[in-house]
Formats: sequence, structure tokens, C-alpha cells
Amino acid sequence: MQELEYPFDSEYILKKSKKIRRQLLEEGTGFLHKKIAVLGGSTTHDIIRVLEVFLLNQGIQPQFYESEYAQYWQDVMFDNPELEAFSPDLIFIHTSNRNITAYPGMAAGEAQIEDMLAEQYEHFRIMWDRIAQKYHCPVIQNNFEYPFYRMLGNRDAVDEHGRIRFINRLNELFYGYAREHQDFYINDINYMASAYGLDRWADPLYWHMYKYALCMQAIPEFAYNVANIIKAVFGKNKKALVLDLDNTLWGGVVGDDGVENLEIGQETSMGQVYSEFQNYIKALKDIGVMLNVDSKNEYDNAIAGLNHPDGSLRPDDFIIIKANWEPKSRNIVEIANELNIMPDSLVFVDDNPAEREIIKRQVSGVSVPEIGTPEQYIRVLDHSGFFEVVSLSEDDRKRNEMYKANIQRQRQQQNFGDYREYLLSLGMQGTIRAFEPMYMARIAQLSNKSNQFNLTTRRYTQSDIEGFAADEAYITRYGKLEDKFGDNGVVSVVIGRKGTMAETDAYRKGGAAQGRVPAEECDVLHLELWLMSCRVLKRDMEYAMMDSIVQACRECGIGTIMGYYYPTAKNAMVREFYGLMGFARVYEDEKGNSAWQFTIPDDYVCKNTVIAVNDIG
Repeated sequence: MQELEYPFDSEYILKKSKKIRRQLLEEGTGFLHKKIAVLGGSTTHDIIRVLEVFLLNQGIQPQFYESEYAQYWQDVMFDNPELEAFSPDLIFIHTSNRNITAYPGMAAGEAQIEDMLAEQYEHFRIMWDRIAQKYHCPVIQNNFEYPFYRMLGNRDAVDEHGRIRFINRLNELFYGYAREHQDFYINDINYMASAYGLDRWADPLYWHMYKYALCMQAIPEFAYNVANIIKAVFGKNKKALVLDLDNTLWGGVVGDDGVENLEIGQETSMGQVYSEFQNYIKALKDIGVMLNVDSKNEYDNAIAGLNHPDGSLRPDDFIIIKANWEPKSRNIVEIANELNIMPDSLVFVDDNPAEREIIKRQVSGVSVPEIGTPEQYIRVLDHSGFFEVVSLSEDDRKRNEMYKANIQRQRQQQNFGDYREYLLSLGMQGTIRAFEPMYMARIAQLSNKSNQFNLTTRRYTQSDIEGFAADEAYITRYGKLEDKFGDNGVVSVVIGRKGTMAETDAYRKGGAAQGRVPAEECDVLHLELWLMSCRVLKRDMEYAMMDSIVQACRECGIGTIMGYYYPTAKNAMVREFYGLMGFARVYEDEKGNSAWQFTIPDDYVCKNTVIAVNDIG
């Protein structure tokens, strides 16, 4: 919904949130349902009201638990049957500098200040540890914004007695905890308050009248930022940029003005603006954002513009360059198809409002920000939170290279009449193993991002993944794949629970069996998750994974594998997947939920014949 895209009208959202909510629920389909506990150190009702509409706009339908006023710590630390029964998928702790109970006085010595700092930090740390032990879910925690006054003036940030220095040190302790603990995320209200304007953000009237930790008008921007973290945690980030060229990456029209007359570089103020924007785009590539071009231009002119000596982006920085006179809407659909991702994973950036409107109307799901004038491009893209980083793996850093290698594979395929010969020509090598610590973050990331080749579309946090790996009741497998064009990284994940055939009914319609079955009674493996990155589709990795699952079952004395398919708006491509693997369909309901059975034969023949699996087990 355009009204909820940055930059938005905060006053409109505050006034019309109920109407917006109704419209989103009426028009939306395929929501991801999540239970979110909001534990507040101040009033949170209006934050929840606005947060809900932003999450609905991201495809997440939340159910909220809200703590009583300022009871955030007590709700976690003491027995709380209501919160326990709620069983949150995520906990958001909304505290602010109003919840710091003591600051150093001018008479305080160094040791006293250190004790005071430790006491304030420990108040939160023991709460976070308690959440990890009891609720096993991601946590979003506000850091602390600066106070609205400085008792010591500019020295407040320097002197050990200053409140700004105390808050900076306390924030650093929070950041250290975040670095050391997975599924713990900082909501940076210190940055938000600064960007919004601290005097307006911290208007004391709203605290003393309503116990708001921020002014009412700032709530939409605050809620939007929290929503960006939540959608990133649950795999709703965008994956790729599709960029126009003329007057977007440089000033001027390369075909008319010539490369030598484009505005980019340090000679003019506007040239500097475009240079800064190119540097920003290039930095996005380094965090895994896939870069592509969709431009109405002659191809040679586009390449010449991208080779401008004062530009920082080069043709090799892009995976796909569509520079032609076809409609941009057609090009962007082709880009999505060639990348093997859905259009709703794309962000289209174009200075031309007419082109933006065409994409909005003709290509459903693509995000099309109103980027404004060139000086605003970075701010709008950055504040939009399309690519919010909650983790950063080596696979993320190499994503552009991985997808460029896929384009090379597609081109090589055209030289072969026999598909198996093509696969053998790639020289593929696979590694398939039980979950290992070094890949836990990537495995969790895949479970939240993979939508098309995902049989059950269950979403797991890193804590969940670590739990499966440590639980003998589960068989886990990750698969890596590399070939002569490069390393694809971890591309496939399987999680199976050991059990009995009697538990099948619990799984058939999207549920899961509860409790534990004694090891000696387990004769069935229930596949709770099977997914694969679309960048390795049709490379036979699924057959190699199947072989590994069968081997693991044999080692456990399990003779039957049950697979389940739960349809979503995006995973229709794997509706008959289990049939292709040799499973028999034993159940299907009117919604398309299906159950499949595979009885492992004594003479099972490995299905993979093209990937050299060098480490399996």
C-alpha cells in the first residue's frame, strides 16, 4: 500500500490506522501469522496499533500480547501463565532512557560509576537470558536515546559523570550482547531520535501526560523501523535492486549527451550527488543485494555510461543488464525469471514517475519507492529498510557472484542437446552433512527466505535450528554445492523428526506431532522441512539430498519416510515433488495439503548420478 511506503504521512497513518488495517486484511492473502509480545517500559498501545498496519503491509499478520504499563521486566522474570500460554514467536522490549533508574552524580567516584553501569546492564541481561531459556524466540530490544538536556553541556559526552557518556557506555554493553547472541536484535532508537530531531522526539509533554517515551507524531516512524526488523527476521526482505540509468545513476542522458557530458564525479555539486549514490549502491552489493539494470537505452551506450571513469559502478557489478527499447515492465519480469525469484523480491529505482507508475500497475509485488530528487535517493532507499540486515553470512557477501555464475550456467546449457551431459560438464561437487555450528545462521536464513522450493514453508530461528541439531529425535541435513563456475554455498536443508505412523494425522493438515517417541519405537521419519534455493533448481541436488536422507534412516533402523506438502501462494512448483522422488500420495484434502509415503526398498538405488558428493553423513 503506497500510503505505508517511505516517505509516508505520519499524521494520516495515525488518524486512519483502523481503516488501513481493514483494507489490508480485505485485500491481502497468504499472510504469515506471527505472535508478537510487546513488553513496554512506557505506554505501547498506539505503537502496537501502528506496528500492526506496517506488518500487514509486509505480509505478516500479527497477534499481540501487550504487557501492563512498565511491567516488561516482571512479565519475564516472574511466573506469567498468560505470556507462557501465548507462546510468542518474537518478543519486542520497548524501553527508553526513561527506564534507566540511576545516573552518576557529580560526587560519584570511578568505582561507584562502574557499579552503577553494571547494575543497569545486569537488570536487562538477566531478563534476556531468561527469555532465551524460557521462550526460545528472537528478541528485539531498544537501545537508549540521548536525554533531551545536557547538564554538562558539550562535556556531557566526555566526562564520566555525564548522562550522554553513561548512555553511550550502556549502549555498548547492549551491542556486545547482540554480537554474542543470535536472535537478539537492537532497535536503534538513538539513531531514530537523532534523525527525527531529539527535541521533538523527546518532548517531555508526552511523557508526563501519557507516559509515551516519544512524541505521538514520531510513532509511525518508530513502528516502521521495528516492522523492518521483524519482517527481516521472518524472511520478508527484498533481494534485488533493478536500476534505471539516465538521471538515476548519473545526470543526463547518455545517448543524447554523450558519456563525456554526463554529470558524475567531483567537478560539479550534482556530479558529487550521483557519485555518492553510486557508492551507496555498490556498498549494497557487498551485503548481498543483487544489482540489475532496466534502462531504455542502446546497450552499447549503457555500457559506456557504466564505464565512465568517474563512476564507481561497472558493468561487472550487475547480474543482468536490460538496456533496450522494450517496455520496462517486460524487462523487469524477465529479470525476475532469469534470477529465478518472484517479482515481489525486487525494488525498482527510476527517476521517471511515469515509468514508476507503469511498474506499479503492471508488475504486482515490485516495490517502487518515490525516490524524489537525486539528493534524496540515498535517504529514501536507506530509510525504506528494503534490505534490513539481521545477519550477514559469507553467502550474502558472495550472492551477486553466485547469481552471475548461474547466468553463465544457463548460457552453457544452450550448447548441449543432452541435459545430463550438460550437468556432468559442470563438474558439480556436493557436501551433505548434519547441521554444523558454522552454518546455523545460513540454515535459519534459508528457512525464512525460501518460498518457492519449500514443501512446508515452516520458519525457524537460529535457536530453533540449533535445537534440532542437538536433539537426537531429529535427522538434519544441509547441502552445499559447487561447480566449475563457483561455490553456491548452502543451498538445501532437510529436517526430519523420528516417530511412528500413528503421528501422521497430526502432520497432514499442517500441524506437527507433540511429545517424544522412545527411540526403539521409531520406525518413520516425518519430514518437517525440505527446502532448496532456487538458484540451484534442476541441478539434481534434491536427488543427492534424498540419498542422504535414506542413508540416515537406514542407520537409525527407520524404513519409512513421510513427506508433507502444504500449499502457499508461492510453492506450487513443488506440489508433485514427492511423486518425482518416488513417494506415493496417501492423503490430500480440499485445500491441497497432502501426505506422501516412501518405503525404503532393500535394493534402493541412489538417485543422484551427476553430483560427486564428497562428504555425506
